[in-house]
Amino acid sequence: MRLSKRESNGLLIFVLMFAAPSAMAAENARPNVIFILCDDLGWRDVGCFGSTFHETPSIDRLASRGVRFTQAYAASPLCSPTRSSILTGLYPARIGITSPACHLPQVQLEKKLQSSPANVRVLNANTLTRLKTEYVTLAESLHEAGYATAHFGKWHLGHNLPANDGDRYEPRDQGFDFDFPHTPRAAGPGGGYLAPWKFIDDVAINGKPGEHIEDRMSAEAAKYIREHKDKPFYLNYWAFSVHGPWNARGDYIEHFKTKVDVKNPQHNPLYAAMVRSLDDGVGRLLAAVDEAGIADRTIFVFFSDNGGWAYPPRATDPAGFESVPATSNLPLRSGKASLYEGGTREPCIVVWPGKVKGGTTNDSLLQSTDFHPTLLTMCGLKPHEGSKFDGVDQTGTLLGRGSSRDRVFCHFPHGGDGQAKNIPGFLPGTYVRKGDWKLIRLYADNDDGSDRLELYNLKDDVGESKNLAAEKPEIARELNELISGFLRDTEAVVPIRNPNYNSKTPPSDNKPKPKAAAQAADDDPKLQGWKARNCTATVKEGIITVTGKNGSPFLGVGAGSNGPAVVKFKARCADGGDGKIEWLAPDADANVSKSVPFTLKPGDWQEITVDVPAEGAIGILRVHLPAQKQAVEIDWIELKAAGKPKRWEF
Repeated sequence: MRLSKRESNGLLIFVLMFAAPSAMAAENARPNVIFILCDDLGWRDVGCFGSTFHETPSIDRLASRGVRFTQAYAASPLCSPTRSSILTGLYPARIGITSPACHLPQVQLEKKLQSSPANVRVLNANTLTRLKTEYVTLAESLHEAGYATAHFGKWHLGHNLPANDGDRYEPRDQGFDFDFPHTPRAAGPGGGYLAPWKFIDDVAINGKPGEHIEDRMSAEAAKYIREHKDKPFYLNYWAFSVHGPWNARGDYIEHFKTKVDVKNPQHNPLYAAMVRSLDDGVGRLLAAVDEAGIADRTIFVFFSDNGGWAYPPRATDPAGFESVPATSNLPLRSGKASLYEGGTREPCIVVWPGKVKGGTTNDSLLQSTDFHPTLLTMCGLKPHEGSKFDGVDQTGTLLGRGSSRDRVFCHFPHGGDGQAKNIPGFLPGTYVRKGDWKLIRLYADNDDGSDRLELYNLKDDVGESKNLAAEKPEIARELNELISGFLRDTEAVVPIRNPNYNSKTPPSDNKPKPKAAAQAADDDPKLQGWKARNCTATVKEGIITVTGKNGSPFLGVGAGSNGPAVVKFKARCADGGDGKIEWLAPDADANVSKSVPFTLKPGDWQEITVDVPAEGAIGILRVHLPAQKQAVEIDWIELKAAGKPKRWEF
């Protein structure tokens, strides 16, 4: 029977009347997703993973609703690479973000090696500083499926510069509808986690003096949950805790001081107080979900971006806990920034109501690259067309059908001898774990410049104390071939021996080196020891005029100071812009410098004050200036640290 046009239209309307509510019902039936990502939380830092000093009742309650993965791995021992792997489902080696440099003003999007002076043995990777928008993020996948999407907390995957309208690297550019508190920075010194928050530019967000950022952020997230209870949502709660700076609520610190037992590997009351504030935030999210009546259709993921900081001195406290490591990852070896287990094995909890039995554990291998494909399946969705993942769908593992993964890889092309002295395993290398066996390839680490191998049986030696590479050459060879295949597949930037390396060359701070003519011209005696790099600097009538030659102009000086410092300077430029104060420890690889951003407003003279939360000696101090397209004038610079203040009047 052939229908007329009018009859056909009537039938279509009839179908849509019934199909549309059905489609809407299916969409609303999809589960919500709350992804809690901690910053620097160690494998044993919460009660349900074995801590007997820290107090985490809310996180433990979350674990009682789901499954604890005991062998879950971050894709990197540092934060930004792991964050990129979560959102994309890809290895950091493939993406090119291999170090936490995404807060820097420089936009670096090319995978390449960096140059180094002759006293540095290995040429490491020059990490990307932004997550490219060509990748389909988890937020974009869920947003396209009708989810409301929100990001709360630390981002550290790139920010947009006011001078470049083409930048698209912030949460709202990567699939999130909402972003709070919208800052590219981590919690900084001079207040840190306690208000007023200097790392947040929006003054409307700042809380009452002493308010903890996790209290404010979790309250805002709880509000979002209540407002979106009737529609599926994806909420990132990427906590600032428990990364430095090392400060916390005073009442919590006092409480944990009464519990200190020096025989317990974890006994730093300041850090324990920081963990407790993190737990408070998790508790607010749980309470909001319960009060909204959506607990039976809300998936939770709880994870950390890298291992805990297990080295002294780091925490600062007037009661005398400066030399106490923030935490201990024992029985795992080392911690954050290390290729050993303490650097990448993480606490992981997954709650999937009606699917996963609460209070259970799972020893299967899981990695941060797995979250994107797994959460899509849990939500009844297919990957974005054309998407390819390094991660695997772990829903079968969650449902008890066996593990989907038998190996994990980690590529970390950073670090060096200087870093490894304080942090075991902070060396450029790659590891593979397959079954119980783990092989670490350390680049150019033998005396002859060849790669060095370390092989461990984690079943018998979780502390990685006995290198079996010489005893088990066949296993080492097999795993090393897997690493080679992984590097080829991901087109990883692989560190190499510095062709100019000279082991007898002392650090540049101790012995003058020959200068190229152009560089020598920039080292004007009138600069009083400051060196102009990637720029020209001329002094006239007491004013330095800095003009950039490329995208990263800066003035550098040998600081010779120790511990936290304050840098002040008086400057002006017509259009203003973003800069940073950067510092390196003596003998440090340039890749492991640390920095704090600042903004130079356009117009007349202004004084800039930057707190430098240095730990230990400062070898080189650099003032990066927004002089790429304009001249910047500087009147004076001042450095205040322990000892006599330094001031340069030009």
